[in-house]
Amino acid sequence: MATDKKKTTAKGHFKRFFLRGLAVVLPSALTLWLFVKAYQWVDSAIAQPINKGLQWCLVRLMDMWAGLASFADLQATETKLESLRREAGLVPHDLSQDGALVNQWREGVVTSWWDEHWYIHIIGLLVAIIAVYIAGRLVGGFIGRVLYRYLERLIGSIPVVKKIYSWVKQVVDFLFSQEQSVQFNRVVAVEYPRRGIWSVGFQTGTSMRSISAKSGDSVTVFVPSSPTPFTGYTITIPRADIIELPISVEEAIGFAVSGGVLRPDGQKMNGTASVPKLSGMGGDAQEERED
Repeated sequence: MATDKKKTTAKGHFKRFFLRGLAVVLPSALTLWLFVKAYQWVDSAIAQPINKGLQWCLVRLMDMWAGLASFADLQATETKLESLRREAGLVPHDLSQDGALVNQWREGVVTSWWDEHWYIHIIGLLVAIIAVYIAGRLVGGFIGRVLYRYLERLIGSIPVVKKIYSWVKQVVDFLFSQEQSVQFNRVVAVEYPRRGIWSVGFQTGTSMRSISAKSGDSVTVFVPSSPTPFTGYTITIPRADIIELPISVEEAIGFAVSGGVLRPDGQKMNGTASVPKLSGMGGDAQEERED
């Protein structure tokens, strides 16, 4: 019996400290993973296409600027052309493909030089950041606003694209707009999805005019889902039926993500509720009480 008790105690210790370890490691590990995935997406979808464009421009400059000939022997001599013809399987004096061969050779030289200098890969990301900054400055001026409105009208004239653009624009405005951003400045409790069941949500504003005509003074509340508070339900409810909670938005999000385990300070019930003893779990329960 003593051996079984030691095994149960060791098992309880391992499980308890393993779960504690997960609680410590997972937040930082998941945060780092999200940043890495975000960087990889930005690098592959934005930085790399810009880098390819810069390489293409560099190859075109090599055609126009003879001064670049000294850089890595960029000027193709007759001997080099003969070597390129042999590598391509052409007749030594066949001049019909010389332009394409020289262009491919120059692209290879630029790509090889680009890959040898790893720090140059960040140029694409820097160019993207500068381009976004310049776009923001231009839109702030009169000419930029006129061009932006013209571009929006042009996109809005395309049947399918205008719907996608409208949805994307609303999401972007919600996340980044400094003038029209939605502020979850009030945390409330509402009886949803039915009477007697209370849900924590965020008041986002007043209701639509057509609904207020029937329901009276009412507000719009976003009820997040667990454990992903980015999704949920938007409901309209009479203002008299909501309870304003004295907690912050961050505390309400933590409550939703944890499924109600993380309760804000000051909102915990006094005393400890009795927990039924489960068969086979007595050792673990005792370990939790002792801890």
